[in-house]
Formats: sequence, C-alpha cells, structure tokens
Amino acid sequence: MNLFAEIRDLVVDCLAAMQSEGTLPGGLDFGNVSVEPPRDAGHGDMATNAAMVLARPAGLKPRDIAQALAERMAGDPRIAAVEVAGPGFLNLRLAPTVWQGVLASILAEGEAFGRSDMGRGQKVNVEYVSANPTGPLHVGHTRGAVFGDALASLLAYCGHDVTREYYINDGGAQVDVLARSVYLRYLEALGREVAFEDGTYPGDYLIPLGKQLADKVGNAWVGQPEAVWLAEAREFSTGAMMDLIRSDLAALGIRMDVFFSERSLYGTGRIEAAIDALRARGLIYRGVLEPPKGKVPEDWEPREQTLFKSTEHGDDVDRPIMKSDGGWTYFAPDIAYHYDKICRGFDALIDVFGADHGGYVKRMKAAVSALGDGRVPLDIKLTQLVKLWKDGEPFKMSKRAGTFVTLRDVVDQVGPDATRFHMLTRKNDAPLDFDFARVLEQSRENPVFYVQYAHARVMSVLRKAAEAGIAADDATLAGAELARIDDGAELAVARKLAEWPRLVEIAARTHEPHRVAFYLYELAGDFHALWNRGNDQPGLRFLQEGDIATSQAKLALARAVSVVISAGLGILGVTPAQEMR
Repeated sequence: MNLFAEIRDLVVDCLAAMQSEGTLPGGLDFGNVSVEPPRDAGHGDMATNAAMVLARPAGLKPRDIAQALAERMAGDPRIAAVEVAGPGFLNLRLAPTVWQGVLASILAEGEAFGRSDMGRGQKVNVEYVSANPTGPLHVGHTRGAVFGDALASLLAYCGHDVTREYYINDGGAQVDVLARSVYLRYLEALGREVAFEDGTYPGDYLIPLGKQLADKVGNAWVGQPEAVWLAEAREFSTGAMMDLIRSDLAALGIRMDVFFSERSLYGTGRIEAAIDALRARGLIYRGVLEPPKGKVPEDWEPREQTLFKSTEHGDDVDRPIMKSDGGWTYFAPDIAYHYDKICRGFDALIDVFGADHGGYVKRMKAAVSALGDGRVPLDIKLTQLVKLWKDGEPFKMSKRAGTFVTLRDVVDQVGPDATRFHMLTRKNDAPLDFDFARVLEQSRENPVFYVQYAHARVMSVLRKAAEAGIAADDATLAGAELARIDDGAELAVARKLAEWPRLVEIAARTHEPHRVAFYLYELAGDFHALWNRGNDQPGLRFLQEGDIATSQAKLALARAVSVVISAGLGILGVTPAQEMR
C-alpha cells in the first residue's frame, strides 16, 4: 500500500474526468503531477501541484483548475477537506479512516509494507569498498562500505536485482610493496634484524603474516633475491590480506557477491578487448594533450600519446590509456573492468568512491557511456571524510595499523549496529563527525539509541500485553477496532507511517540511503512523543486496564511502528533492539 500513490491516482482520475466533461482540454501530460506532504504540516496531510503544472499547457488560470479539481475530489470518501492555497496549490486533509486503514495494511503486509517493484528486476551492480589489499580497512573505507551496502539493500528492497561487488586493486606496484613488507616480517620471524625503509608498510598487522610465511617456507627464502620469492610472496600476501578484509567486512555485517581481481585483466586480452571496443567507435587516437592546469610550458614536455577521446562523452580533456614505455596507464584496466560489467549484462552501474577520487568521475562516466553506447548509466557516489572524536579529542591512529584508525577499531568500540547507523546520519557527500561518546550515549541526541529505543519500547509493551493475557499477534491486531485510534498524536504517528512507501522509493531513486535513517529518527520522535503524552493522559497509554478492545487498537499502532522501524533498520543493516540495557 502506497497511500501517496493512491491519492495521486485519484487526482489523475479526477483530471481525466475533467477532460471528459470539457473542463480541461485533451492531450495534457500528467507525468509531472505530484502528491506529497506539504512543507507546513498545518496546511494539511497532502498537497498536489496539479493545477500549477497544467495551467500553461491547458491555457487556464491555476486557481480555476484547482477549484474545479477540488470540487471533484471532495466527493471521494477518503477526502475530509480540500483547500485551494496560494496561486493554485491544492491542500488535502484525509479522513481518520484512511490513517486507520494504513495501520491495518501494515499489520497485514508485515515487512512487505513499503516494498516496491519500482526496479522491475533491473540488474544493478554496486561496487564499493574496493580498497587496496595492502592493509586493514580504515575508517574512511568504513563509511563507503556502510553507504554502499545500505544502498544495495535499498535498491533490492525496491525491486532491483542487485550484485554487491568488490574490485581488488591487486594489479599495481602497491602489491609488490606489500610482498616486500611481508618478506621483512618473514625475516623478522626467523630472528633476523630488519629495517622498514620508506615505501614499505610497517604496521603490526603484517607480523602474523610473516610468521605464517616462515612456517610455510622455512629458511628457503633467506638471503635470496626477489626473483626467487616476490611472485609467490605477492600471491600469499594478497590472499592473506583479502582474508583479513573479508573478516573486517563480516564484522560490519557486509558480505560481497563478487570479488573481482584487477590482476585477472592483465595478460588475458581483456584490457585489449575493451580498448579495441573504443577504437571501433573511433575513440582511440594518437595525439598530444594541452599542458595540465597550473603547468607552464617550460615545465611541461609535449609528447604524443595513445588517448581515449573522452571529451566526446562529457569529460573535460581526453585521457591517456598507454604510457610512453608501452604499458597501460592506471585508467586502462579500469576501463576494461567496467567493460566487463557491461558485458555481464548489468542495466545500471554504481561506484562508491572516496572523496579523493572526485577527479576520476567524469573520465569513468565517459568510458562507460562510450562502451555501453549510452544504454548503461553509471552513477558515482563520493563519500566524504570521517573525523573521529573521543573524550573531546581527535581519536588517535591505530598502533596495529601504524598510520590510521581501522574499521575494527571503530566496530570494537561501539559495535556494528551503532557504527552503521551513525555512518548514515549525514548525506554521503557531507563530512561526518563520529564522536564515540555521542554514539554510545542514551539520549535523543544519539539517533542510533533514539530509534532503537522506540523499537524496544514497542517490544516491551507487547510483552506486557502477553503477560496480561491480551492477544497481540499481527492478525488479531489487524482486525482490531482501529476507529478507536482517533487522538491527534496517534494520527500523527499513523501519518508518518504512511510516508514510508513513498520515502523508500525516493531514497532508492536518488541513491540516498541516508533518507531512511532520517525518516526513522522522525518516526521514533513521533512515537516517543505519543508515549510521553501517555504519562500525563492515561487515555493515550497503549494498555488500557479492563478494556481489551481499546488496548488492541492502540497496540496495533505500536506494532505498526515496530514493523516499519524493523524494515528500515534492515535496509541499513542494523538489528532492531528487543530491549534496551
């Protein structure tokens, strides 16, 4: 049930009837007609822009259209009042029976309430995290991981066929540096003195890998040149680091469907195939680029390069795909990787990058546009930096990692649920302060606690109902006398619940899972306000002594709140609290 969609259908039906009777001319496009909550709740329950968007094509005054539409809509039993406002907006107030019906629908549908077939099975690839396999995931990766995972869940909730994917950056020189660093730990495990020079990774997380390698090969590599051990050490180290990364992701409740190795693109013809696909479209050429911005000609040597004509697909400049020594630039395997995604039949691609990759957006979109002939959209979401605070001070780096705070550091401090929810309390492209004290405090200022507390309160009152012998299963509550839900505070909660199906579709369409977190916080606020009013007005309490029918009606409202909170937290990857400790 999507009440906003149902009322929009009513608006469109009324407009069509007005066309039939000659009040409106034919041939109008109703695609931009919307029904949404008014900016000011005091203006009504819903508002429609129908008269405003149709006035010009209809050649009529907006208020004239609005007045005629209001008269026709007033005859529907769901509409309690219609008011023409301003230049031609229409504000609607719905009958209490509508909101009571929302509660019955939520209890009948359960967590399917709000689910949508909007995606129509569209195959979407969401690539996120994709960290270099050279160390543990850090707090910056944590935000991208949570955002990407929540977005994938949100899209699946709205009917998309989603693949969660991790791109293993194991094709560059950094994995050789990792192998050399592990080799030093290997020598250290055998009692040798070692020194970590610039360009190696000194973190303690490599100590166990050095010991494992010593157990595996013994003294065989001691004193041997790189040619003997580098390739095998690289494979061992990369595999071990990916095991660590998978473990870190699992601690956060994240499991990928696909781990795609960059190295698998080399020596297999797959990069060449992608570049040939661009060449066949006339987009590969030999040329000389202009000096980069900020470079004076004396500091820059022009040279002919193999270039991708990315400017034909929206980029600022054409991009090199081959280095002067004949090797591929870092951009070439990324082109091949996205070409592979297109060839796998995805209808849409989403990449989640850190904010430091902002300069990479246009060139990657250009490549996908070219390779997919404009059929496969690519949305790149950038996640901004996270600043960690503890006891009023910046949280220091991890000793284990050596240079940064790890994902495990954060999860071990506050747990996966609080980590995930808090990472979504800001839009992905806005900076985020993560204060350990605030994330753990039990107050309204802590969104994680506030939402979890609302769910736990519902579970508590349902347990008390069971102890009192009041039937409170969903089927019974769906059939309760919901007309007894008539107080303004109760109906306010029902109105907020009715927004869920609309909200979740908007969040999925805009790729903004933070909207779900914001909504849950607002719903929790309305519920807590009702709960607190019950302290002063006994008639608003969820359990009415000696009145089972009224108790069940009020319990139906509470249970509906828990159903929607549970569904929303499920999208965010957070476990609903059964009780607060």
